[in-house]
This record gives sequence, structure tokens and C-alpha cells, in this order.
Amino acid sequence: MDMIFLKNDYSLGAHPQVFQALAEQNLTPSDSYSNDTFCTQTTELVRQITGQPGADVHFIAGGTLTNLVCLAAFMRPYEAVIAAESSHIYTHEIGAIEATGHKVLPVPTTDGKVSPEDVDKVVAFHDMEQMVLPRVVYISDTTEMGAVYTLDELKALRACCDRHGLYLYIDGARLAMALGSSYNDVTLKDMASLADAFYFGGTKCGALFGEMVVIINDNLKPHFRAIMRQNGALFAKGMLLGIQFQALLKDDLYTKLGRQADAMGQKLAHGIGAKGYEFAYTPVSNMIFPVMTREKAAELAQNVMFEKWLDNADGTQTIRFVTSWATTEADIDGLLALL
Repeated sequence: MDMIFLKNDYSLGAHPQVFQALAEQNLTPSDSYSNDTFCTQTTELVRQITGQPGADVHFIAGGTLTNLVCLAAFMRPYEAVIAAESSHIYTHEIGAIEATGHKVLPVPTTDGKVSPEDVDKVVAFHDMEQMVLPRVVYISDTTEMGAVYTLDELKALRACCDRHGLYLYIDGARLAMALGSSYNDVTLKDMASLADAFYFGGTKCGALFGEMVVIINDNLKPHFRAIMRQNGALFAKGMLLGIQFQALLKDDLYTKLGRQADAMGQKLAHGIGAKGYEFAYTPVSNMIFPVMTREKAAELAQNVMFEKWLDNADGTQTIRFVTSWATTEADIDGLLALL
């Protein structure tokens, strides 16, 4: 049988509608560095759908670079960012944030969610002038474990940040899957009203590449493009990013792709659960973490590409399956048959 690909949600090219939009505009001369008509039109569209007419919108090629630029821009040299110890900026970005001179202050979590109590503890501990000053709370939605934040949880974090004078920055690499989850009750307008800044992830949801930063808080807007340029993030062919996000936002394609990925994830989770397997984290989006024997995982690896997540103390293995907008029911049925 053909190898079933469930390792990640970004190893394909672009959704056909995005690719078609790029093909149609391929020979259209455009201004550089996101000053083109496509980026301008997309910016206005983002302002409309988020209900934030004053939002600044910026286009960056990838997720790590987006986090690096945003956090470099949002903090002074002596300030630090609070994040889950499982967060991308703490575990998988090879010290990119620290390389900008900012410390990441990790908090332990079970599902990747940061709580107000976590923030309170970090702020209380850093109460001396000899210590870095917490300034930003970084969260991911979905989290690295596939969890989604509820509206009440985001409101509580917003209130906590306001108490401590902190900014709330949301990594939206899988924002489409967070919005598309049947467990989600947060809208784009909710997110834009609660976050100081967040981004739309395109790389993991139908774009060839690219992320789109939305800055709401006026204090974070000045000289952002200067930080982009200094860090190599001001893309000369910015129109390629504008064209892709314009296509993704047209007719709500972005959230439709997220819902498709989640639907396949939930079908997979239901089928795995029905066969008696347990999960390391409650499956609510497109990332599924079943626990099985190492022998079974090795057997599956002959026909399925997935991520080995964790070797457990009892000799079992937690593995990660990730569905995408392009995952088919045949993919899911094929995997379930192997189980």
C-alpha cells in the first residue's frame, strides 16, 4: 500500500485555489516589500473580518521568523516573555528568541495552555530589579498538543495581562484549526479584541508559505517594519504573500480548510478510541496523540509517516498524527485498518 502521510500539516504545496491565484497574477508587476495592491487589499479585508479598522497587518515568510520579529519588536532589552514549556518558542526554535536578547520564562502545563495562575506566579517571582521584567504572555492556539483556548480562558488571560501590564501575543500557526474545531467558541473578532497581536498561519493551512501578523495595540505598531527589515523578514516579493492570503480569506476558505483538517482529525480520534487506545491529550483538533506499545508503533511506521512524540516510563510510546486540509477519508480508513 502507499505510505499514509500523517506526520505534519505543512508538507504539501498550496491549496489549488491559492495556487491558481498565484498563477493568475504571476506576471502582474507589483510594488515591492508588501506595498503592493494585493497586500493593501488583504489588509483591508483583515480589518473588516476582525472588526479592527485600525489594525496594522504585516506579511512574513515563516513562523519562527514571525515569532522572532514580533517578540523583538514588542520588548525592551531587559524584558522577557512568559510561555508554556511546551511552546514552540521554548522548545523548537533553537534559541531564536534568546538570540534577540530576550529570555523565555517557561511554565509547566499539561496541554500547552497558559493560565492566569501561571502568569501570576512568574510575575510574583520576578520582583527584583536584578531580574528580567516579564512583558509579554505568549500562547499558541491551537497549542502544540492540539488544545484550543475557550473564550472564557482568553478573557481571563486578558484580564491577567491587564493587571500586570503585560501584552498578550497569540501564535496562530494553526489558527485555522483552532477556529475550525468543534470545541472552539472563539471568533476572529473575539481574538482581535482580546489579543494585543496575533497572526494567521498560512504555512500549515493551504499556503505555499507565509504568516500574516495583525497588530491591534497602538503601542506595538511603531517601527515594526524596521525590525522586520533588520531581521531579514521584509520580503521583497511581498505580493506573493498578499495574493495567497487574499485567496485564503476569500469565501472563508481559511476556516473551511481548518474545519476539514479538524474533521479528519476527529474521525481518526474516534476510530482510534473505538479500538481501545488511550490518548496522551484530549483530541479536539487536527493533532492526535495516541499511546501504544513500541512494537505497534514500529509496525505502523512501515506504512504510516508520523512523529514519535514521547517514550513513556511504562514502556509505551506516545506518537503524533497530524491531519491537514488535504487528508482524505481513505487515509484515515487505511490507518484504522492497520490498527
